[in-house]
Amino acid sequence: MLDEGGHTMLTLYFAPGSSSMAVHIALHEIGVPFEAKRMSFKGNDMSSPDYLALNPEGKVPTLLVDGRPLTEVAAILYYLAKRFPESALLPRDDIEADAQALSWMSFAASTLHPARRRGLDHAREVWGIADRRLGSGWALQDYSIADIHLFRLYWRFANSLKPAPEIFPNLTAHYARMMARPAVQKTIEVESAIGYELPA
Repeated sequence: MLDEGGHTMLTLYFAPGSSSMAVHIALHEIGVPFEAKRMSFKGNDMSSPDYLALNPEGKVPTLLVDGRPLTEVAAILYYLAKRFPESALLPRDDIEADAQALSWMSFAASTLHPARRRGLDHAREVWGIADRRLGSGWALQDYSIADIHLFRLYWRFANSLKPAPEIFPNLTAHYARMMARPAVQKTIEVESAIGYELPA
C-alpha cells in the first residue's frame, strides 16, 4: 500500500517524551512522510480496545506499516534503517555493524531503560557503564539508530535527575551532538509544544 506520492504508508502512535521519541526522531532523520497519532497517558489512550488490538502490551511506540503494527523501539528503528538505507542510519552491507547496533539497543532496553526505577545509585552505575562503553564518539563508527535510542534514554535521565556533566563526560558530549541535529530539534519542538505527561 502506497500513499499518493508512492511511499509506504507509515503511522506513528506516540506519547511526547516517552520511548516513542526515538522513533519520532528517526522518522524526521529519514524525512519520509508519516502520520503522527498522539497518545495520552492521562487519558489512558493506550488502554483503549482499539489500541490494544494494535499493541496488546498497551504501550508506545507502535508504527503501522501499511496498516500492519510493528512494536518495540529497537525493532522499529531497525526496520526504518533497513527500509530507508539512503538515510544512512546503519552502514550498508555490514553485518557486524548491524550486530553492534543491536547489541547497543539490547543494552539500552534491558539495562538502561529500567535503571531509573531501581534508584539513583543503580542508575549511576549502569550509566557509568554506558559512558565508558560509548567513548568519545558515536555508538558505532558513524551516527546510527543506536545513538538515537541511547539519546532518548539519556535525555529522560538527564532531565529528571540532572547529573553533573563531569560525571558522564562522554554521554554529556553525545547529548550535545544529538541536540544539535535538526531532526532532534524538530522532534523536541513538536513534542514539547503538545506537552509532556510522562509517568514517574
